[in-house]
Amino acid sequence: MTAAPANIGPVPLSPPYALASPRFRFRALAALVGRSPLGGEREVALATLLAARLVVGALPPSPLPQQVRIVRANGARAWFAALAVPPSFRQSLTRLMDATTSVDRDGLEAALRALIDASATHLDAPALTELREMIRVLASSI
Repeated sequence: MTAAPANIGPVPLSPPYALASPRFRFRALAALVGRSPLGGEREVALATLLAARLVVGALPPSPLPQQVRIVRANGARAWFAALAVPPSFRQSLTRLMDATTSVDRDGLEAALRALIDASATHLDAPALTELREMIRVLASSI
């Protein structure tokens, strides 16, 4: 058996043609949903997670086409209607869904801020940080 030549460098972790691994943007929010007890707190966290995913579809640099965002918001609307959440949160959620279908990013940022305010008592600091990061992205793109 022969030994490997000494001039062979380290093996690359991934081939040069491999795609970067996608990173889930809302790990803390999803973890909060998973560990929340059944009921109102979990439903608020889960609705916030779905709403945040709708917002991602409208974020620069490559937002989804407006027609796709409208279909996604309408699908989410039916699911949100079945949730037992506080009325102020439901209003913020509806406003955010409408804002994700618009081309007006100022309205989207304001609606996201309102949703964060309405859900802040139900979310932990890491989840709120993830949501505020979307506001930063929206603010830097205007």
